[in-house]
Amino acid sequence: MKFAAVVFALANIVNTCLADSVPFERLNKTDALLLILDLQDGLYSIARDFDPTLYYNAMMAHSALGKLFDLPVVMTTSAQSGPNGPLPKAILEMYPDAPLIQRQGEVDAWDNPDFRKAIEATGKKQVILAGITTDVCTTFCALSLRDAGYGVWANVEASGTTTELIRDVSNDRMARAGVQLVSLFSIVCDLMRDWRNTPGIDAVYPFLAQYYPVYGRLAAAHGAAVMNGSVSAAEEKLLVEFD
Repeated sequence: MKFAAVVFALANIVNTCLADSVPFERLNKTDALLLILDLQDGLYSIARDFDPTLYYNAMMAHSALGKLFDLPVVMTTSAQSGPNGPLPKAILEMYPDAPLIQRQGEVDAWDNPDFRKAIEATGKKQVILAGITTDVCTTFCALSLRDAGYGVWANVEASGTTTELIRDVSNDRMARAGVQLVSLFSIVCDLMRDWRNTPGIDAVYPFLAQYYPVYGRLAAAHGAAVMNGSVSAAEEKLLVEFD
């Protein structure tokens, strides 16, 4: 037990030092690009660490971030003529004019010179990415981007792999290298910054209603209550009074 306690204490010290070495960085929509990384129809079948319906919705939501915030988008696929397959038609239709780098053999997308040129051509230094699989496609590219000096935000909801264990180990590996592990809602709020901005409440509420219904329905429920509801005496006692 003493040995385990020592190991745990040392691990906390190491993690603290690593965390301090990566300063807090906020997403800035004027310096960010969206990377759609190997979210291919064939590879989708091996993303088994999420409910498949929720995961597909997360893939679509990740892809739609570029349209919501008018971000440059770069798409890439790994050996799509084989079992990995193409990107879903719905994603391709979102960005008919965005560069699509079809890698013929490179596992790490950063090893492909055309992919690197497409990223560099955007002039952006913050990369939001998600891919299949988390442990290979997402992790390899995220670490390479970090090594090249980019800020990297990995959408954990839109990256998938074979098991929860592999997902957790891979996310930990990225975090130790300074990759920001974030959710869809975190990305949206960080890019938006303020509900009064553009895009703000008018554009973001419909996006959330489609892709993040737990918040979209919250907004709808409030609207329905204001338009159609009444407050009982018992409910009034539960409400905070505002001066």
